[in-house]
Amino acid sequence: MAGSGAPKDFGFGEDEELLRDLARKFLDEQLPVEKLRELVAADPEAVYERGEPTTWDEGLWKQIVELGWTGLAVPEVAGGAGFKAVGIVGLVEEVGRHALPSPLIATLNATFVLREGEPDAATGWLARIADGASATLAITDARGSWAATDTDVRALEDGDGIVLAGRASFVQDAKKADLLVTTARQGDALLLCVVPADAAGLELERDHIHDLTRDQGSVRFDEVRIPAANVVSRDAAAALGRAWPSVLVTVAADLCGTSEWQLQATVEYARTRKQFDRPLGFFQAVKHPLVDVMVGVDRARSLLYHAACCIDEGSEDAEAAARMAKSAASDAGAYASDRSVQLHGGIGFTWESDVHIFFKRSLHNQTLYGDGTHQRRLLADRLLA
Repeated sequence: MAGSGAPKDFGFGEDEELLRDLARKFLDEQLPVEKLRELVAADPEAVYERGEPTTWDEGLWKQIVELGWTGLAVPEVAGGAGFKAVGIVGLVEEVGRHALPSPLIATLNATFVLREGEPDAATGWLARIADGASATLAITDARGSWAATDTDVRALEDGDGIVLAGRASFVQDAKKADLLVTTARQGDALLLCVVPADAAGLELERDHIHDLTRDQGSVRFDEVRIPAANVVSRDAAAALGRAWPSVLVTVAADLCGTSEWQLQATVEYARTRKQFDRPLGFFQAVKHPLVDVMVGVDRARSLLYHAACCIDEGSEDAEAAARMAKSAASDAGAYASDRSVQLHGGIGFTWESDVHIFFKRSLHNQTLYGDGTHQRRLLADRLLA
């Protein structure tokens, strides 16, 4: 890590603790699990048979905007809070622990990428996000690659503007976003562009996914014309590379939050559910796996805050630390989900149990931008090269 050493508690101080605690209290009050169930899991036939999109609370989103959460990662010069990464991951953990249906994670990730664009071009868009606009990354090709060099979108100059044609796939919360941050190839250059969601020629097609707390879709650019000012970088690969650690730790933080909910819910069930006249937690076959879940989540959380601290300190190890955190969080999420379903017994496999909501969100996050195996493969390439 750069400097004389890591700061105490990874730099997580009073301001960060206050933000996390306020977020926990706010979401406890505004999104108890009963309300979450009513929002996203009231009718399984609507989701799986009729293919209807799950709902989200737009009134709650307006409150989140008023709290300034969309502007946390926006630099102060653009009207945001310029908050430290360790504080943002503390907030996102609470978002995951409540499985909040909203475009917040997508907006934060888009913000991280925009921050790495040319300041003169990106500041106005960042200011819009600080004012409450939602955003998402439209950078993934049809094969699932999010490398800028693999983009399926092409850009052509047209007078004083740019015309985009092609498709971006696996776009997170595409239906909720006001702005799309996309990559496009123009000759030998890789552009990073901002496209308003209501731009003429832009079409959204919703994907059918298992995660009930978000939407995902494909974005088709059918000769979408944007002003040249919407190009925020002409080296999208470099911008994405600089932003990638922040993107990975944000997804890892959401994973840690969902895993923590599953752990606590299963522990409570093991305390109250009786079998053979004893609480389930009495039996070693129940309590030992729960301890393993706790250890896995704590390990992932430790790596998460270390990675966020590396980002705050400007360390050259930030990318490696972020991949370690995403790898550990993905593995912990997979194990926590498996044990939470199994240890809830027969009810754990049913729609009536809330476990499936967090299970599906965790499963989505485990693979989003690379699962544990993918991250370890890239770490091996980096560390053993």
